Amino acid sequence: MAMTRQGFDISTEQLAGIFADYQLLAHTYDELFAAPGVPHEEMRTLIQALDPINPEQFESYQQIADHILRKNGTTFTVYTEQGNLDKIFPFDLIPRVITATEWQKIEKGLTQRVTALNEFLSDIYNEQRIIEQGIIPREHVLASTGYLEVLRHVNPLGKTRIHVAGIDLIRDAKGRFIVLEDNVRVPSGVSYVLENRLTLKNTLPRIFQQNRIRSVEEYPTKFREALRSLHPRQDSSAVILTPGPYNSAYFEHGFLARRMGCYLAQSNDLCVEQDKVFIKTTRGLKQVDIIYSRVNDEWLDPTVFRKDSLLGVAGLVRAYAAGNVVLANALGNGVADDKAIYPFVPAIIRYYLGEEPILDQVETYLASDLKQREYILKNLDQLVVKTVDGAGGYGMLFGPQASEKERADFADKIKQNPRTYIAQPVVELSTCPTWSEKEMKARRVDLRPYIVTGKDSWVLPGGLSRVALVEGSYVVNSSQGGGSKDTWVLMKE
Repeated sequence: MAMTRQGFDISTEQLAGIFADYQLLAHTYDELFAAPGVPHEEMRTLIQALDPINPEQFESYQQIADHILRKNGTTFTVYTEQGNLDKIFPFDLIPRVITATEWQKIEKGLTQRVTALNEFLSDIYNEQRIIEQGIIPREHVLASTGYLEVLRHVNPLGKTRIHVAGIDLIRDAKGRFIVLEDNVRVPSGVSYVLENRLTLKNTLPRIFQQNRIRSVEEYPTKFREALRSLHPRQDSSAVILTPGPYNSAYFEHGFLARRMGCYLAQSNDLCVEQDKVFIKTTRGLKQVDIIYSRVNDEWLDPTVFRKDSLLGVAGLVRAYAAGNVVLANALGNGVADDKAIYPFVPAIIRYYLGEEPILDQVETYLASDLKQREYILKNLDQLVVKTVDGAGGYGMLFGPQASEKERADFADKIKQNPRTYIAQPVVELSTCPTWSEKEMKARRVDLRPYIVTGKDSWVLPGGLSRVALVEGSYVVNSSQGGGSKDTWVLMKE
C-alpha cells in the first residue's frame, strides 16, 4: 500500500465501506479526512478499522449504542412550551480524534487561561488592580450581571475560585484550535464524556484494541482530590448540591455523586448552624466541608440573593465567608463568563502572567462601544450576535441565516441595551463524519475540555465533542438538537 504524508494514496487504497461516499464540506477542516477518501495520517488506523463495516451493520451498532444509553438513563431535559421533555442525549459512534502533539498545546493553553482567570477573579474581588491600571474599563466589570459586589473582599478557602472550567474550543478552517467562550460557573456535560467512552467500548470494542487512546475514567477521582486538597481537614466530607430532578442536568448530578462517592443533596437536606454547613442524615447532622454547587449564584442563599429562592440554603454565604466550607465553583465567577469580558482575556493573561496567550480566540465586537456598535449594526448579515450572559444557544442571532425581520428586531435590541450584546464573525467550525439517515455526513463539531484545579490544574484528556446533527447547522448545543461524540486523545508513540 503506497502512502503519502497525509495518509492513504487514493490511487491504491479505495474506501469501500461506510466512508466510501463521504463528502467534505467546502472551506472547512475535517477531523478525520485531509481530502475525499484520504484520511489524515494519524487517523489511518481508525479509518482502517471502521471502513470495512457496511452501512447496514453500522446502523445496527448505532441502535445498540442508543439502547445502552436509554438503559443507563443518560438523559437531559429540554424545556419547551408544551412542557419539559427528558431525552436521550444523541450519541454518534464515529469518534473525534486529537493527536498527542495537538493536545500538548491545548493542555498548556487551557491551563494558562484558567490560571489567569483565577487571578483576575481574585483581583476584582479585592484590590481591582486591573481596573485601576486601565487594562479593562471599570464599567465592563461592575456592570456585569455576574459581578457580585456583596462578595467584595470575601475570599474562598484555599484561594482557588475556578475549581472546574469548561472552555469551549472550535477548530477553524486552517485547523487551529481557538477559544470560543469560557464557562467557569457551572460547566456541564462531563458525565456524557464518561458515558460516551463506555458506550463506544461496549459497542465497538475492537477499535480500541487497534488505537492507543488516553483514559478519561479518572475524572471523578481527580475532581474530588482537587477539592479535598483545598480543605485542611483530612477526612473532609463533600456533597453535590442539585436544584433537583427537574433540572436539565440532573442525570449528571447523580452520576457524579455516585462516581465521586459523595452525597447528592437538595437545599432542604442542608442547614447552617454557627456558620457551619450540615447535612441531615439518619444518624443526625453531619458537617459538610465541600459543596460542589450546581445551583446558580442568585438562587444559592435566600438571605443574600433572591429572597424567593427555594433552591438555596439560608446562611450558606455566611459559612462560605467564614472559611468553613469550600464552594465549587466559587461565588461570583459569572463575571469571568461574561462575553463582554472575553475580548480582554488575552490582556488578562499578559497582565497577570507576563506571557503571550498560547491559544487564540475569536475576534469580538462590543456593542457597548459606539464605533464597534455601528459596525455591528451595518454588518448584521455577516455576524453572529450573542447576549453577554447567554448559554445553550439561546438569545443568539446567526446573521447569514437570519431573515431581514430577525436582523431588524435584533438591531432594535442592540440599540436599546448595547451592554447586553457582542458580535463575532462567522467561524467555520470543523466537521467530523457523523451517521445521518443511514449514511455518513459531514457535521460541524466543537469541543469542551474540562480543567480541574485544586492546588494545581489537571486537564481531562479530550472532553465533550458536541455535534450539530442538523444539516448546515452551526449550533451544537443539546438544547438546540445537537448530539455528542467520544473524544480521543492519542497517546504519544
